Amino acid sequence: MKKIALMAFISLFLSSCAQLMQVTSQLATIPATGSQVTNAENISGLKSSLSIGIEHAVSALGVENGFYKNTALKLLLPAEAQPIIDNIKLVPGGQALVDKTVLSLNRSAEDAVKEATPIFKNAITNMSITDAAGILFGNNNAATEYLRRNTYSQLKVAFAPKVKASLAKPLVANISTTNTWSSLSSAYNVVAGSAVGSISGLKTVNVDLENYVTEKALDALFVKVAAEENAFRTNPAARISDLLKKVFGQLDKK
Repeated sequence: MKKIALMAFISLFLSSCAQLMQVTSQLATIPATGSQVTNAENISGLKSSLSIGIEHAVSALGVENGFYKNTALKLLLPAEAQPIIDNIKLVPGGQALVDKTVLSLNRSAEDAVKEATPIFKNAITNMSITDAAGILFGNNNAATEYLRRNTYSQLKVAFAPKVKASLAKPLVANISTTNTWSSLSSAYNVVAGSAVGSISGLKTVNVDLENYVTEKALDALFVKVAAEENAFRTNPAARISDLLKKVFGQLDKK
């Protein structure tokens, strides 16, 4: 009888252990009430990361040599101006004019991006995010790309007047970028329109400088914002607020 009772007790004990382990396992899959992140928090966190990103981007680019000394983002002459480069020897003082124009283009971009912060922040604030989780758990620059897809046109319209104003400022040798470019392109176009130019098959060059600098400056800002977003995603130390820690901390568990 004792043996039978012992075996019954062991069986009951093992059964109870199995049930306890099953309950424990189920509880482990239920997140703690206080640690859950709401969709609203995810949206706020994503927008906060983009706002901070644009601040850092402007700080990096809106200074002297922010563009000019950055090999990846430096503005060169527009592609439409390649005929000038190919035939620069035909332009009196041509290489010096090219160098001055390139420097001036970058100075204008550096000046213009200083005005980008409120423009970007307004777009970020008004941006409608319909799939916060999809963005958060997407690629390392998913939020930046979402911003680009949904606000680029309005950003370009709002930013273009700032670029136009910067192009008109005498930022290099007391001469504006607009005038420097005009000197270079006019000198080339005189050659292209001459008999020698006609025989050589040269064509005059016309460039929408405002559009070119606007697009290049915006592209550079998005590159910088994407880098900031990546930092929030991969480096816990970059999350400088409780909201960023809570939202982007979810990625540490992936």
